[in-house]
Formats: sequence, structure tokens, C-alpha cells
Amino acid sequence: MAAGLGGDRRGRGSFPWPAPAQAQAAPGDRVAAPVREALAALPVQAESRDGYERNKFRHWVDADRDGCSTRAEVLKAEAVDAPQQAANCVLSGGRWYSPYDDVYFTAPGALDIDHLVPLAESWDSGASAWTAKEREAYANDLNEPRALIAVSAKSNRSKADQDPTTWQPPATGYRCQYATDWVAVKTRWGLSIDPAEQTALTDTLSQCPNAPVDVTLAR
Repeated sequence: MAAGLGGDRRGRGSFPWPAPAQAQAAPGDRVAAPVREALAALPVQAESRDGYERNKFRHWVDADRDGCSTRAEVLKAEAVDAPQQAANCVLSGGRWYSPYDDVYFTAPGALDIDHLVPLAESWDSGASAWTAKEREAYANDLNEPRALIAVSAKSNRSKADQDPTTWQPPATGYRCQYATDWVAVKTRWGLSIDPAEQTALTDTLSQCPNAPVDVTLAR
């Protein structure tokens, strides 16, 4: 069962890693551990993109029917200086920071909303078996601040659907956070990693603080 597009971030309880405790947890429960333990708990499997189409993930919906799509909600939430909001949730002004490339922007149109773990990557690592509603929930996950991120269009399109094996943020100071957030999102959604991805994440995180990962399980 997928998490809803809105709801309570707190979850029902807190479970530690490793895997035996995680296996007892259910959607809405919290799990917490240092990131290197969280990485070690992710299932390692070969990936397949067979059957993937982006339109199988309905995205940028207006889940709460307030007139603002998921894209606009992320832009409002992540603004360094709040934009003005006109009719139909048209945003203007404001200021944003793109951590991928360490650049500030003052025009909403200069930003893309990136799925930190791309839709195609999620398909490869488990979402191909989900229902359409589960994929919609993943594509519009406003309950997990690490899942969707406002970044420069240039950096987002450079990344495309790559995983950490072949793409890292150009801003080297952000790479530890990026790897940690990648593990958090994969944990939240019960996604696997492939062997090359595991190696890339392990190499990156071996040079990073063993930061805590605390997530509410979506499925």
C-alpha cells in the first residue's frame, strides 16, 4: 500500500536497523540508522528498464486541490526568499538555491523539480511492480522533503535518469548530502540498488560523516 500524497509525517513508531527490525515495519512507521547501516540494509539486485514509460508516473498533480501543483508546492517550500503567488498559483519573484551546482536563481522558470531518485531509476529498482497509484504517490512525494528538490534546469538535465554510478552533483561539497538523501529515498520506498550503485554509494559515503537517516516508510 502506498503512502498518500498528503498526511502525517510523524509515522506510527520508530524502528532501528538492521533488516530484522525493518522487516517488521509497515507503511507509516519510522526507521532510523546511520547512513552506512541504512545503505547496507538496502536489497542489492540487478535492474531492468523493460516497459518503462515516464507517463506511467502521473506527476505534478494538485493533491490537496489548492490550485498549486506539486512543482509549485516544492518551489514555495524551498524558496530562500518567498515568491509572490498570483491566481492559478503563478509564482513570481522569490529566490532559490540550487545545491547541485551551488547557484542562486530569482526566476522560477530557471528551475526544474528533480526527483532525487529519478522516475526511471525507481522503475528499475522496484516501481515496475507497483500500482499506478503507488507510482503517482512516488512522483508527487511532498511528505518527504528529500524526494523532490528544486535545482537548476542545467544540472537536472545533465543528471537526467542517471544514478550515482555515472552522475554526481557538480558542487562537490553537496555530494555527501546527495548520497545520504539517495539512501533515504530508496529506504522510504523499499527500492533496491544494483551492485555498481552500491559500490558508488559506499565509496562516496566512506568519505562522509556517518549521518543519521530517519525516514517514514511509504510502502
